[in-house]
Amino acid sequence: MGTEHLDKLIERLARIESTLAALVQQRAVKDWYATAEAAGILGKAEFTVREWCRLGRMRAEKQKSGRGAFPAWVISHDELLRYQREGLLPLRREGVA
Repeated sequence: MGTEHLDKLIERLARIESTLAALVQQRAVKDWYATAEAAGILGKAEFTVREWCRLGRMRAEKQKSGRGAFPAWVISHDELLRYQREGLLPLRREGVA
């Protein structure tokens, strides 16, 4: 086996290792996800996930993010699983209890 072939093999193994590390990180279960993380898991735009939270289409909570005076939406792992099984919650109608 020549050194050129060995170098290509090492390079390929490094790419595979990097990809596996990214997959493991992506699938690590957390209690709460930021909208950007949830969007990545669900294959949606972050703006879309934030709007779903704002409109009550997903159960989410506001949490101090340390990034100014505005709290950020966070979504629980259980809610992500519920969304994947059942889809969005019905649109809330204003003035209806």
